[in-house]
Amino acid sequence: MDGQPTMAQRLAQQQVAAQQAQQQAAIRKQQQELAAQQAALAQQQAALMAAQQQMAAAAGGAGAQCAACMSAQAAHAPGNGAPRGAPSAMGAGGPQPGQAPSKDMRVKTEDVTATKGNDFEDYFLKRELLMGIFEAGFERPSPIQEEAIPIALAGRDILARAKNGTGKTAAFIIPTLEKVDATKSAIQAILLVPTRELALQTSQVRRYRPPPTPPPVPLAPSRPLASPAPPACPAHPAHPQFPLPHQVCKDLGKHLNLEIMVSTGGSALKDDILRLYNTVHIIVATPGRVLDMAEKGVAKLDACHIICLDEADKLLSPEFMPVVEKLIGYMPSQRQILLFSATFPVKVKTFKERLMRKPYEINLMEELTLKGVTQYYAFVEERQKVHCLNTLFAKLQINQSIIFCNSVNRVELLAKKITELGYSCFYIHAKMVQQNRNRVFHDFRNGRCRNLVSSDLFTRGIDIPSVNVVINFDFPKTAETYLHRIGRSGRFGHLGLAVNLITYDDRFNLYKIEKDLATEIKPIPPVIDKALYAFA
Repeated sequence: MDGQPTMAQRLAQQQVAAQQAQQQAAIRKQQQELAAQQAALAQQQAALMAAQQQMAAAAGGAGAQCAACMSAQAAHAPGNGAPRGAPSAMGAGGPQPGQAPSKDMRVKTEDVTATKGNDFEDYFLKRELLMGIFEAGFERPSPIQEEAIPIALAGRDILARAKNGTGKTAAFIIPTLEKVDATKSAIQAILLVPTRELALQTSQVRRYRPPPTPPPVPLAPSRPLASPAPPACPAHPAHPQFPLPHQVCKDLGKHLNLEIMVSTGGSALKDDILRLYNTVHIIVATPGRVLDMAEKGVAKLDACHIICLDEADKLLSPEFMPVVEKLIGYMPSQRQILLFSATFPVKVKTFKERLMRKPYEINLMEELTLKGVTQYYAFVEERQKVHCLNTLFAKLQINQSIIFCNSVNRVELLAKKITELGYSCFYIHAKMVQQNRNRVFHDFRNGRCRNLVSSDLFTRGIDIPSVNVVINFDFPKTAETYLHRIGRSGRFGHLGLAVNLITYDDRFNLYKIEKDLATEIKPIPPVIDKALYAFA
């Protein structure tokens, strides 16, 4: 068998051939992977170019500032000390037109999830209004919105009672925007609120600019817990990273071509008068200012058929009721009155009988406190309060907090003490200059500081979704004030924490508030489970 390969040679040849085949297969696989990577890279480049084009279009000529915004956003990313869930300093003006924001995946309680399953489309709203609703992040109506929107659209007066932070403001703003006619050059609706900050929030005034020289009111931290966010680019107003239940006129009605005006005390009356020489469809105001303009004949209310009272219990208190009644007297007899609040005083009955026409009553207050807010008390002596507060700051996972005091002097003193302890802190109260109040309100809402010390100015309607902890440094004297204070956390069915510092003199108020609200405020445990209040 000369010239023929031996068995060993054949085996060696087969092994070489198998190795070559394996090498070729590996090369083919690597070529396929390389081709797939090149295709993915091409897709990423195309997406990047499209995103750059969208950013350039949104910037509208503010390219230099937008570049600064992008670097600011990177510096303010999670992990750099910014409050988690706080609105971004860049914001990019929120989602692009026609695009909904990312879905809010946080836990929600039955306060907002126990709905009938209706959709906003079921109310046959204008297409432009629906666009604004969905772009603002609304998915489905909350229970109070399901009850109130169809009744308000039918033209009936409403007396509605629902918990803080469950969507009451949108429940009257949506039907108001639907009923106002943009083709008519007249004031057609008034939205009354008790405080200037709530007026700014309800109208979503995006034209705010801080004064050139920073006022001394925000206290500069020596060792801040939260790095201050850079100032927002004028081309990119701050927008929440998750849906807000308390969305407001300008966001919801941005496609309706409506002119919305804010008018509050503390601002120049001359500017408001000049503004009313142009077309205004909706006024968001505090009662005294709009009545003043109506009496001067500047605000003509002949065609104003809708008036909404947010935080109606405050607006119908002895302080405001005469002003509100006089203002309603300037409106046509065929008018619609909408009252919304978490609590109602006895005087509402008198107001209802005299000025409302068979109002439809809505009561979603089977229990008064929010289900998502966990309430604790710490029994301390007065001199121990600051030390206790320092311990809470160290142990709690605070995203943003509001600390309430019972007097203006104590607000300022406590804010100074917190700053000396090394924590970032702003303060706000009713005796501050309006310009400084506006700045503190906007900066805190935009996440530039972790803690805010406040008087009861901030108890009503103020919606800052990134606040997850409320601390009553001074315990309130009434159940109504307590309810509104703790309602600043746990907004729209989310989780929150309320901690009350109780002294010996507060023990009877604690018992009375627990009894009035039919709730239990528990002693604070050594360790508080973060799942009860912390953002994921």
